[in-house]
Amino acid sequence: MEYIKGIPREQAVLFTDCLDNIIASDNEVRLIDMFVESIEMEKFGFASKLNAEGRPAYNPKDLLKLFIYGYLNCIRSSRVLEKECRRNTE
Repeated sequence: MEYIKGIPREQAVLFTDCLDNIIASDNEVRLIDMFVESIEMEKFGFASKLNAEGRPAYNPKDLLKLFIYGYLNCIRSSRVLEKECRRNTE
């Protein structure tokens, strides 16, 4: 079973434009994305073994990006971070 896959940012779905075009080129989320994508997660103990039972897991890289964004914006609560994800297109 694979990780839960999100919709690619370059694909237009609900918006009149794709998310990659909406986010400014100098926005901090681009730096977070580049940083996390450059990390080899297996070296830090993130196993790529996935269970076939139950709901698929989220990609650890996506979760790390989310947590780093939260810490940079003083969002410590996972519930507040969830609300921010629904509200903010950054």
